[in-house]
Amino acid sequence: MNFLSRGILFPLVLALCTAGAWLTLSPTDAVAQTKIETKKKIVFVAGNPSHAKGEHEHRAGCMLLADQLNKSGLPVEAVVVTDGWPQDASVFDGAAAVVIYSDGGSGHPAMRQLQVMRAMIEKGVGIGCIHYAVEIPAGEAGDTMLDGIGGYFEMNWSVNPHWDAKFTLPEHEITRGIDAFSIRDEWYYHMRFRKEMEGIKPILSDLPPNETLTRGDGPHSGNPHVRAAVQERKELQHVMWAFDRPKSLGGGRGFGFTGGHFHKNWQHDDHRRVVLNAITWIAGVEVPADGVPSPTPDEAAMQANLDAK
Repeated sequence: MNFLSRGILFPLVLALCTAGAWLTLSPTDAVAQTKIETKKKIVFVAGNPSHAKGEHEHRAGCMLLADQLNKSGLPVEAVVVTDGWPQDASVFDGAAAVVIYSDGGSGHPAMRQLQVMRAMIEKGVGIGCIHYAVEIPAGEAGDTMLDGIGGYFEMNWSVNPHWDAKFTLPEHEITRGIDAFSIRDEWYYHMRFRKEMEGIKPILSDLPPNETLTRGDGPHSGNPHVRAAVQERKELQHVMWAFDRPKSLGGGRGFGFTGGHFHKNWQHDDHRRVVLNAITWIAGVEVPADGVPSPTPDEAAMQANLDAK
């Protein structure tokens, strides 16, 4: 009897108890619990109305991207705040990623929130900036952006011409399901990056044509540094990049995307999906092998939420 107790009955009782513990949670409940535990919150900060109709449509662009993420079937929950930095900071509670699509420079929404941005970076929150939101003044603001997304548009160093860029893509989670493509946009380039490109992976790169540097010198139009890089040294210019932050900064991820001037370009599948992939990546969600599911927006979706201009 002692032999049976030790050799047969005890393992049998243990197995039944273990099975009972698993059976207390139905398969449906288990799936629901997993989704609740793993869903990542993404906060879009949409800037104020700006430029002409169909340009810098921050609100409409953010809402379109957020809607596609929420319908993608991925474990994410995207929310949008409009008209710049939210007065109620509780919207950032529990955020895995913050995406800023707005005007930049001295009017950048983060200019008066640098300490808040720094705290997000130290906590490992993903940071993404789209189009003009990659521009911020040099100094404390620029250093914060370098630590958050790895690079930024620096006046009298970077330029903002309109041109037809042609991209072939490297291997990275952000490029999954994306084909080589070409599209016209206001592709900023000659970014100010971290020293030795620490932690930075170029995603979209091209050699801009000389026509992009025909304007005179100015804060955004041209300078000797960019002309030497493009016209003399023929250096590829990175207009989208991914940033794996070093542990010394708290870890986390960031990206910069300098396109997005024209709202109509969000209807271009590769242009839109590479940004959706990037947002998913900085939120810490695995990008599917074929990229984030994203049907082409119809005209009703493209016209929705446009600013009155």
